[in-house]
Amino acid sequence: MESTAGRGEKIYPLRRIYFYLTEGCNLACRHCWIDPSYQHADKVYPSLPLNLFRSIIDQAIPLGLTNIKLTGGEPFLHPQIFEILELIRSKKLKLEIETNGVLCTPELVSSIARCEMPMISVSIDGADAKTHEWIRGVPGCFEDTLKGLSYLVEADLKPQIIMTLMKKNRDQIEKMVRLGESMGADSIKLNILQPMARGDSMHKEGEGLSVQELMDIGKWIEEILAKSTSIKILYDLPLAFMPLSCMFGDEGSGCGVCKIQEILGVLADGSYALCGIGRNIPELTFGHAAYDNLEDIWRNSEVLRQIRNGLPNRLKGICGKCLMKNICRGSCIAQNYYRNKDLWAPFWYCDEAYREGIFPEGRYV
Repeated sequence: MESTAGRGEKIYPLRRIYFYLTEGCNLACRHCWIDPSYQHADKVYPSLPLNLFRSIIDQAIPLGLTNIKLTGGEPFLHPQIFEILELIRSKKLKLEIETNGVLCTPELVSSIARCEMPMISVSIDGADAKTHEWIRGVPGCFEDTLKGLSYLVEADLKPQIIMTLMKKNRDQIEKMVRLGESMGADSIKLNILQPMARGDSMHKEGEGLSVQELMDIGKWIEEILAKSTSIKILYDLPLAFMPLSCMFGDEGSGCGVCKIQEILGVLADGSYALCGIGRNIPELTFGHAAYDNLEDIWRNSEVLRQIRNGLPNRLKGICGKCLMKNICRGSCIAQNYYRNKDLWAPFWYCDEAYREGIFPEGRYV
């Protein structure tokens, strides 16, 4: 639980750190919201030094750390990934990994399996090689990703498949579910294409789906597709667009909430940041692990203090009116700032739905 500082401000525990371990990625995805550099045999980009990773963990545990997320770029590109996994295991921290799966090996999977409650998500954006590789930008990566997924399934790690929806793959949602069934995946998470970094360019090029199209897909998933499979389907729409069974029950398509007040990002160069968007927005970085004390950053960063004390009451537009704001908290503060240079701006999807007159009735005042 959060406590209250002497000056009347809420002090939240630092429950989770998102480590963006690498500046490079072995794929060149058209939609990536972080926009890492493409890494290949002739060009290697920096990764977070192991000594900084260790120092951050040691400083964060007294602040309440329980969960670690490893992402990138591509986290498995890190040259000391085995040492990182062993450190996480030794500290008994819960582990979450987001990967493209290409670099998964039986040895790496075995190391992951020894960690505390590992949860691993593998990005697959097409149910066939042609679609997936058009989106991911590297020939041959589809089969490599499926092989990596199979190693995770064989180790009983119950992997999740993440698919980002766009015009190119919208007709492959059910095929992706069937692929997940055949491979032995535990769940499918469907993300909407965010208008941020490369995703912003895709939206401008007309590759994104409209709010109405995304709402229609959600209804179809809830009423038809979810009932046809044993795999849990999580559709990442804002909470106001979710049925109550998703938010409070065991049935339905599932949903997630970003507990931004309890999370900190660490970039591959050692900078502390709101999240990976700090790579592209310097004002959302708060210091450096090599010379700044983590507790001081966590307690005193002006942006973090604003977020803790301002959410949800300072949210503007439809997000300020929404009945779900205490849970949703503006959906994605990083996205909102990227789009409007304002932490309290409404989430783009909700804003567009409201302006088009299709925001769910009864979900706002």
